[in-house]
Amino acid sequence: MVITVKMQKIADVPTPSYAHKGDAGVDLYSTEDCVLKPMERKLIPTGLKLEIPHGYEGQVRPKSGLAMKHGISHANAVGTIDSSYRGEIKVPVINLSAETYRIEKGKKIGQLIFAKVEEAVFEETEQLSETTRSDNGFGSTGL
Repeated sequence: MVITVKMQKIADVPTPSYAHKGDAGVDLYSTEDCVLKPMERKLIPTGLKLEIPHGYEGQVRPKSGLAMKHGISHANAVGTIDSSYRGEIKVPVINLSAETYRIEKGKKIGQLIFAKVEEAVFEETEQLSETTRSDNGFGSTGL
């Protein structure tokens, strides 16, 4: 399925595109140079504003190569861009390594994936249905 996402560039950045047929995400690029010390977090601008259709969200995810090679991830793991948001997309990066890392203008800092979302209507009840899991939580299926 293809959706149309309106885009406004507010900096000189590449137009988002899929590198390969079948890719799930498009790359996001830094619009500035910055240095990340170990365990430091910074909000990195991408130079893009989007109009995501109602019923969809944008998911900003880390790049696996940055994570494995340099320990660079996102401070919120997966970030959600709501369809009502019209501000600049910014990526909250974190340096999980013991080495200082330099983010250069024009370098990839994340990837953006679009996902369909459903709105929920909540119905209060006195009791929930039983399942085989019930209320067993973290680690209940073993490690």
